[in-house]
Amino acid sequence: MPFISGQAMLGSYLALGGRSLKQSLALRRDQLGREQRIVHRFYPWDGYVPASEPDVARSSVLMVSWHGAPLAGINDGSSDGNIRSVARKLKAMKRPILLRWGWEMNGGWFEWSGPQNGGPANYVKAYRRIHRIFTDQGADNVAWVWSPNWNSAPNTAANRIQKYYPGDDYVDWVGVSGYNFFGESPSTLFNPVTRIYGDRKPVILTETAAVKKKSAWIKQLSTWVAKTPAVGAVVWFDTDTQHDSANNFRFDTDSSALSAYRAMARTPRFQG
Repeated sequence: MPFISGQAMLGSYLALGGRSLKQSLALRRDQLGREQRIVHRFYPWDGYVPASEPDVARSSVLMVSWHGAPLAGINDGSSDGNIRSVARKLKAMKRPILLRWGWEMNGGWFEWSGPQNGGPANYVKAYRRIHRIFTDQGADNVAWVWSPNWNSAPNTAANRIQKYYPGDDYVDWVGVSGYNFFGESPSTLFNPVTRIYGDRKPVILTETAAVKKKSAWIKQLSTWVAKTPAVGAVVWFDTDTQHDSANNFRFDTDSSALSAYRAMARTPRFQG
């Protein structure tokens, strides 16, 4: 999936209360006057993976966050059959897919994280194994998104973001998750990753949203992206139904936030 310098794609994960994906996409299309350039979906590790995404426009790129699993069961080869099956299903979709496997691995909250699995080396080994299997299956419509959290937990030398990087041959896009839960600015959240990897790979903000002072923060984000050429995509976490959070991440919770987001979407920078 080519990265066009100077242009960024704008998309979202959509889960709006009382609306289907199709209805949610229609609402955002009406509000923004455009399709989502990226539509973000979550798939389980070894459960249902759809044969297609009929509600996602063919002009949109599908980003799949594919859950991980405890890494020992990947690295010992016992999950190879499942990995091959998912590779074949994504290949058969015959559309560009951004694949974000095992995200936020540098935090301790997921079962595939380094802190829960003996450290970063085991994550890198699993990532490379999955990548090789996809290559063997000919899933060349898949672009690989390596996507840490903006900061590591625990914040130790052994758990540094860089230790999880599987290598340039295995990564097409560098992703990062970051929200302003405590008032963090876009530069605080995203500069560390863009400084390390922005001259090697295009950067995608795979999960982001404003929690505090939405209108002002969206304007800050637009300004930050405008002056950060390494950023090739921003994917808003657009939901009010997150089961483990009381936060409403939608950008249309008030008219000023919606206006700021609409203005950002219409800037020349976000015409990718």
